[in-house]
Amino acid sequence: MNKRHVAVLMGGLSAERSVSFATGAACATALEGQGFRVSRVDVGRDIADVLTWLKPDVAFNALHGRFGEDGVIQGILEMLQIPYTHSGVLASSLAMQKDRAKLVMAAAGVPVAEGITVSRFEAAKRHVMKPPYVIKPVNQGSSIGVIIVREERSHPPQEVGREDWPYGDLVLVEKYVAGRELTCGVMNNEALGVIDIRPANGLFYDFDAKYAQGGSIHVLPAEILPNIYHLVRKLTLTAHQSLGCRGVTRADFRYDDRPDGTGELVCLEVNTQPGMTETSLIPELAAYAGMSFGELVQWMVDDACCER
Repeated sequence: MNKRHVAVLMGGLSAERSVSFATGAACATALEGQGFRVSRVDVGRDIADVLTWLKPDVAFNALHGRFGEDGVIQGILEMLQIPYTHSGVLASSLAMQKDRAKLVMAAAGVPVAEGITVSRFEAAKRHVMKPPYVIKPVNQGSSIGVIIVREERSHPPQEVGREDWPYGDLVLVEKYVAGRELTCGVMNNEALGVIDIRPANGLFYDFDAKYAQGGSIHVLPAEILPNIYHLVRKLTLTAHQSLGCRGVTRADFRYDDRPDGTGELVCLEVNTQPGMTETSLIPELAAYAGMSFGELVQWMVDDACCER
């Protein structure tokens, strides 16, 4: 019996609360199977008091989105001196701010999509980029708030200018890159395999494609040229290291290998808190590398520390 007490932090305050519960439940069950004493913690604004009372040996961060993936919870855990999983304060904050992260990755030689950061009201008023393009919140995950503006669309999307738009006043507008959706993970500072994600809707890897049963088909290893496969792994590790990430991360790419395509390969973002549900990609990549889900979460706990 492993005597260590692990607090699995889940739920939280973001738009990805439901996904975080799924991740947290799966990880908590797996950790119990590895012999840890586990406390499941629904994270609220009183989290510092809750953790002070619980006194866990390790915090397993199963949060997604704002306040859990953007350096906030990491800063609280640093103040409480509770070792925790995934990336630290700076890397988490930087990776979550998509426009700033792109600048850092590009400087390190990672190709990124052409894009600009603008007011959402400006994006609703006129095409700030020639269609097709993508509008996304600068600091959300799970494809929440993402809008694809097709080539034939004569007017920009009006929903980004509405009063009830909940994702902040700045949006990132990026050139749409057609082709495949590829993803690759990093664990222990080594790149894992590459998955070709094929959404069942035939469009893009949206929220439902990510989390609904049958929402997407995962082809592992991705059926791409060996040199491109190697390049995706190399760029994934470079992106991870350039942002200062730790533990487990996942990088997402678009690759235009259509017969009449451009051959363009771009990194969309690095996820410092990748999903860990039954349909998630990191557990699949770990299994392909010979590691069970239980062994994966145990490694993450063993890797936990402060000053990450």
